[in-house]
Amino acid sequence: KYRGRFFMSIEVKNLTKSFKDKKVLDDVSFKVEDGEILAVVGLSGAGKSTVLKLICGLTKPDSGEIIVSEGDIAMVFQYSALFDSLNVYENIAFALKERKEFKKKYTEDEIKEIVAKNLKTVGLEGIENKMPHELSGGMQKRVSFARAIVTNPATILYDEPTAGLDPVSSTIIEDYIVRLRNELNATSIIVTHQLSTIKRCADKVIMLYNEKIVYCGTPQDMIEGGNEYTKQFVNASIDGPMKAASSD
Repeated sequence: KYRGRFFMSIEVKNLTKSFKDKKVLDDVSFKVEDGEILAVVGLSGAGKSTVLKLICGLTKPDSGEIIVSEGDIAMVFQYSALFDSLNVYENIAFALKERKEFKKKYTEDEIKEIVAKNLKTVGLEGIENKMPHELSGGMQKRVSFARAIVTNPATILYDEPTAGLDPVSSTIIEDYIVRLRNELNATSIIVTHQLSTIKRCADKVIMLYNEKIVYCGTPQDMIEGGNEYTKQFVNASIDGPMKAASSD
């Protein structure tokens, strides 16, 4: 069940989801406040990406309720997921030209202005004619950010936004996540394994394990104290209550 609210927030109530005979989420509840960044962490197979897919409607819950703010939901996929056959301009403009709620809303000149503005926001001016394969991994990721925010979303979902990037490129991406939150006042959820992303970006963290939330708190508390689950995660320890699964 989904319904809109006038304020920008996400509330998940008693969410349960199974795939075939495997339960991934069991009675999971949490809330992301207006303009807040929530990091969702856990071992592979904990259901982190499933949470994002449920919120943006790519899959349906078995039971429970997802309440999201009115406005567009943008998804930044792992490894950018740009269209290889389209140039940067065509990738960013795609939603404005193809989605029915935006079709015919803007002239071509207006779309060009919007694309240029969004590229400037992510620090990539004047690359509209370049193809994705001509860009570094970090630049591709920033183009995917520009594509995501072209609809002025109220909610932004990030799936492993720094995956495959070197530490410097990761820092750039983390800075843009915070900047986009500040400029758009978007409510954001980041699925991540990286402590640097958690420390730089998140206002709040939840950890998933064995279908449940086993931690909810601030990044500082998670890193400095937390509980036996977060200690194992922060220290990358084999020993602890969590056992690795095979897939997410």
